[in-house]
Amino acid sequence: MKLFQKLIAAPAIISLASGFAVNASEINISDLGKFSNSRNLVSLGDFKSDTLFPGDWAYDSLKDLTNSPKFNGNSVTRLEAAAELNNLIAGGEGLMNGAAIDRLSDELGSELAIMKGRVDGLEARVNGIEAGSFSDTTSLKGKAKFMIGAADGPDGSEEAVSMNYFWEIDLNTSFTGDDKLNVEIETGNTPEDLENGLLKITDFGKDSGDELKVSDLNYTFPVGDWSITVGDSLDASKQFTGACEFDNIVDNLSDCGTGNSIAVGGDQSISAGYDFDNGFSVGLGVSAEDGEKASLDEDGDPQDHGIFTASGEDIYALNVAYTGENYGIALAYADVDVATYWGLNASYSPESVPFTISGGVELGEEDDGTETTQWAAGLSTDIGYGTLSAGLGTDGSYEDGDDATYAYELSYEFPINDGMKAMPFLAIVEGDGDDEDTTIAGMQVSFKF
Repeated sequence: MKLFQKLIAAPAIISLASGFAVNASEINISDLGKFSNSRNLVSLGDFKSDTLFPGDWAYDSLKDLTNSPKFNGNSVTRLEAAAELNNLIAGGEGLMNGAAIDRLSDELGSELAIMKGRVDGLEARVNGIEAGSFSDTTSLKGKAKFMIGAADGPDGSEEAVSMNYFWEIDLNTSFTGDDKLNVEIETGNTPEDLENGLLKITDFGKDSGDELKVSDLNYTFPVGDWSITVGDSLDASKQFTGACEFDNIVDNLSDCGTGNSIAVGGDQSISAGYDFDNGFSVGLGVSAEDGEKASLDEDGDPQDHGIFTASGEDIYALNVAYTGENYGIALAYADVDVATYWGLNASYSPESVPFTISGGVELGEEDDGTETTQWAAGLSTDIGYGTLSAGLGTDGSYEDGDDATYAYELSYEFPINDGMKAMPFLAIVEGDGDDEDTTIAGMQVSFKF
């Protein structure tokens, strides 16, 4: 870049630097800190300049050529005068007064040369920051959760207090404005062996061994009016619409008891959704797992590993839902290779009372003809600064003819600030016999950023 071009670019680059300071959250803070402490930053305090006074030819010339309020009868430093001259050149006015500009450039040449050096350094710093900045098309959302609590059950070892955490970041990138590449990275310290009653009942956290793992990688894109999601470690129900408004503590009460249908899981999945814009929506899901080991075909020969093979689990699911002003209802069917499930959940918020009722039921049939049932219901209402929730239901599915065991829970979630929430909870899960119940109590604290 030539000297004249650098002088023209100086105000823009300085303005750009100011913009980076204002939008500090969008850049690398470490680089910005180095940049702001660098000697390459333009600062009036860096120079010890002589002063120009009214009556000096350079002062009077610049006053005549510019409308700057700097020349209001008070003295200015030579650096301030050089900055005004640079603005004059950048604005093009100098082209109409070539002789005057040439003389002023000679008079203030040292200050202009110093500014040129500062602009070179500033330009390099800005380019470096831009190269290391976050993508303009990628957004990051994160969350962290901590839980401390204990369980009191038939096994005395469950009385131990435990503390666990879960952390996740969610990166979303759009390439067309209508699509989204989603990458979820998570970690946690929940042990793989869930013998602890508290963790077993709540199913809190992830077994990551304190190591970061990619937990989900999927891509969503439109095909006509349909929204399609394809990915790995992805639920087949990714594009499904549920109606349950109850946030559970006990894992077996999740999704109002419809975790095998309306919230069916998956691995390598394709999920599609269509919104009719009148309250109705429909969802489709297909998923498969890689076979852990090769199975044998009818001739006794090993079959290949891969999705949609006899050695893996396949899932096919369908969802239909309707969402009204103060209520919703959702129905789903799922074939999970070893069983089929029908699930129905709903929620209702009466206008006359300040609470929301949610409930659901799920009927299953295993390949051997065994029929199963599970259900759950919940009630939530705003009290004080938070939300009080109560739930009950079967502790998972039970076979027809068997006695069901039940779970009961109570929680109160309240905000600490915009990004933090706390939730104390209490739950009881029945056992198979007398004195077999397990009671859990604790506190969850969540952060969103």
